[in-house]
Amino acid sequence: MKPLFEVKDVFYNYPKQDEDVINGISFKIYKGEIFGFLGPSGAGKSTTQKIMIKILEDFRGDIYYDGKSITEFHNEFYEDIGVSFEMPIHFSKMTALENIEFFKQLYQNNADTEALMKRVGLWKDRDKMVGEYSKGMKIRLNIVRALLNSPKMLFLDEPTNGLDPTNAMILKDMIREFKEAGGTVFITSHIMSDIEQLCDRVAFIVHGEIKEIDSPRNLKIKYGKREVTLEYQENNQTQTKHFALENIGQNETFIKLLKEKNIETIHTGETTLEDIFIKVTGESLHDNG
Repeated sequence: MKPLFEVKDVFYNYPKQDEDVINGISFKIYKGEIFGFLGPSGAGKSTTQKIMIKILEDFRGDIYYDGKSITEFHNEFYEDIGVSFEMPIHFSKMTALENIEFFKQLYQNNADTEALMKRVGLWKDRDKMVGEYSKGMKIRLNIVRALLNSPKMLFLDEPTNGLDPTNAMILKDMIREFKEAGGTVFITSHIMSDIEQLCDRVAFIVHGEIKEIDSPRNLKIKYGKREVTLEYQENNQTQTKHFALENIGQNETFIKLLKEKNIETIHTGETTLEDIFIKVTGESLHDNG
């Protein structure tokens, strides 16, 4: 399958800095895929995204979009992509609707922004100055802005950060629907449940280098323990026993406990994406900002 985006051996260092902040990273993003990009603060996530959307251009290496080097694209590139930054950028002394109408003029193709604003619960506040919006409202407006040109690919930076659970679920549903309609998504987030629920594959970047790329499921298998933990009642107390997952169906002790004891819980040694993040990066999510 031909990738929609291909990053090949890319390096980058900021002006007046001697060391590269991106150190030869390579990865592919396929059409219709939700690709997660994870790493601690300062690992190179934002720099990579800025390079991919042509904000930073003096990189070494190659990046291809739909088989063509991004250096060969001009303004037509931005017709294909939508971007939602972590810190929403709007004109605070204009209303939400005025903001959206202004940005719509920059593109040839326009989505139904009224429907989008209704979907994220902002239509009733469309005539309110954005400076009066809460952080969560600004984030939701940012998503409308990212989708207003009917893009083929979305770049989302911490898209649900600052949203309450209801609005976060609405946004995640919109991302899934975008994918189902053929769209492709590049997403960074420190909210591991979002990554696990949404992403087909994830990459971990540490000190400007890619350390892992795989599906959340495969990463859990790789980093988890292949065992089953059984909790059951015995003599009015909860007992715990661990069993190797291999040939569990032939383990007589395990089968005997299932038949004879009051079982409270059964779970595998599957690890969490947060645990994997810590193992791969050496840092906790609380240090991630």
